[in-house]
Amino acid sequence: MKMLEPPKNEEPMGFSRRSMTPGPSGSNQGVTLSWRDLSVYAVDRGSSNICKQIINNVRGVLKPGDLTAILGGSGAGKSSLMTALAYRTAPGVVVHGDIRVNGHPVESKYMKHHSGFMHQEDIFIGTMTVLEHLWFMARMKLDRRIATREVREKINGLLREVGLFERSGVRIGSGGDDKVLSGGEKKRLAFATELLTDPKILFLDEPTTGQDSNSAIVLISHLTAFANRGRTVLCTIHQPSSAIFDNFHRIILVADGRIAFAGTRDQALVFFSRQGYECPSNYNPADFLVATLAIAPRDEESCRRAAQRVCDAFLTSDSCKEMDVTLQLEVHISKAYHWKSDIFDDFKHPRWWTRLFWLTHRGFFQVLRDPSIEFIRILQKLCVATMAGLCFVGAVSMNQLGVQAVQGVLFILVTENTFFPMYATLSLFPQELPLFLRENKAGMYSTHLYYISRLISLFPGLIVEPVCFTTIIYWLAGLRNTAQAFGLTLLVTIFTMNVSTACGCFFSAAFETVPLALAYLVPFDYILMITMGPFIKLSSLPLYIKWVRYISWLLHSTEALTIVQWRGVQNISCDSSIFQPELPCVTDGSEVMQMYDFDENHFWLDLISMAILFTCFHVLGYVCLWRRIRAK
Repeated sequence: MKMLEPPKNEEPMGFSRRSMTPGPSGSNQGVTLSWRDLSVYAVDRGSSNICKQIINNVRGVLKPGDLTAILGGSGAGKSSLMTALAYRTAPGVVVHGDIRVNGHPVESKYMKHHSGFMHQEDIFIGTMTVLEHLWFMARMKLDRRIATREVREKINGLLREVGLFERSGVRIGSGGDDKVLSGGEKKRLAFATELLTDPKILFLDEPTTGQDSNSAIVLISHLTAFANRGRTVLCTIHQPSSAIFDNFHRIILVADGRIAFAGTRDQALVFFSRQGYECPSNYNPADFLVATLAIAPRDEESCRRAAQRVCDAFLTSDSCKEMDVTLQLEVHISKAYHWKSDIFDDFKHPRWWTRLFWLTHRGFFQVLRDPSIEFIRILQKLCVATMAGLCFVGAVSMNQLGVQAVQGVLFILVTENTFFPMYATLSLFPQELPLFLRENKAGMYSTHLYYISRLISLFPGLIVEPVCFTTIIYWLAGLRNTAQAFGLTLLVTIFTMNVSTACGCFFSAAFETVPLALAYLVPFDYILMITMGPFIKLSSLPLYIKWVRYISWLLHSTEALTIVQWRGVQNISCDSSIFQPELPCVTDGSEVMQMYDFDENHFWLDLISMAILFTCFHVLGYVCLWRRIRAK
């Protein structure tokens, strides 16, 4: 977001606007938010050319203790104005203007630490309870010097304040469980989340959307109480009821990207009456004001001209002059007091390992409580291993048919620990991206901490699944009966599943949707599978495809497992009763490996190759995720 450069001799400061005397930074005094010459543009990201002006050179001021609402028709610019003031604009949006707090220019750093932003859409981890969610948010957002007892008291106080104390142990849910929060309760939880840091400025985007009238009034009463504590509250709202409208201390009417009015409710009705728009009795004033400025599709030009006349008239109104005086006073006070604020130095961020711990802690809750993530996967592994193992009971023996059976078991070990975990991981980042974008933009944690935490939370399953699958099929099929062979087989299958998951993470981060990722991953998998050994002799591969063997962990895994089963084996039978004499006969393990162009000295090289592929896939996955976040 591009802003005009602030004057170099001005610094942010904290003081009470009511007493007009300086106060220590970090105090409980409110702040005044003001803006001048603010314009918002939509930009064509491909050419960086401005394609539309959304907000046109507006100014305004918000005072502590006031609950201010931005009203206007659809497309008027309500959300664009508020997100620009909160430094939370969407990709492809450029902001020019001067935004100040207590008369001093501010940047996004101030807004991240001293403002709250409640989004229109509530996004939660459904498997967490209300209390667990607030604990996570507290540990990620609050000063690290705050004692655990104080955090507990703050959370309990907020839960009582928003009426969720009795529901603290209930999972938030996503609609699939009966014992989940209702829509209104989720709104109150989102509100409580923003109040954790006791923000000096609170922004809310359509806070009453999707709620019944009673829930909406309850939420607005909470906002009023919060503003009465000396905080600055700004919200956008669509068609408020008259009961809700009466709770607003001040309103800002937006029409076609311009300010049509800013002041109190009564001043608005008087102003519109003077312009020839008289609000009928027993009519909701909010509906009247919004309808007056709305752009009707069938009469767009005349409606636009009427709205522009109202905007022009406001520039010469008493309310606008009062606002200009306040803006000048803010600048005057900021010049009168030149003292360095410690507002950023006073706040001690949670250390990176603390944030990593809580991110991983939340990730474990997702894995353990969501059956689709882990329980069903392990159950599927057990069922497939049992059925496959039963098919091979008695088939593995030291003869020519046994060679084929062993290689068949190894093929199942490799493919089952490759394709299912890889495809199951494709939805990981697309599914969590909206929540990650929101929390990352709020400055809660970085991309690399998020990525590492997701890997750690998935890691136990990447050990348990291959161990369960391999143990069952290994002993049912009757593979090589030594502890060393079994242990090395477990090691290889664990490596195989982890590399496969790393590849899935890479494709998940590289593409925005699962179908798109699948479109590229499936052909890639076919090439890897064809070149894994059993289907074609590796020495016969064409030159233009031979290089694939170096990135095919299916080949490395198959070769390593084959080495484990056949290295040192000397007594393979060529019994003519079960084998046709005219066909070639392998008599020892080295001949089996030569048949597939495998080298028995490559076991540890195969594991090192898989470790390198594991690292490369995750590095590429992280880079892709970082680029996507940076673009957004």
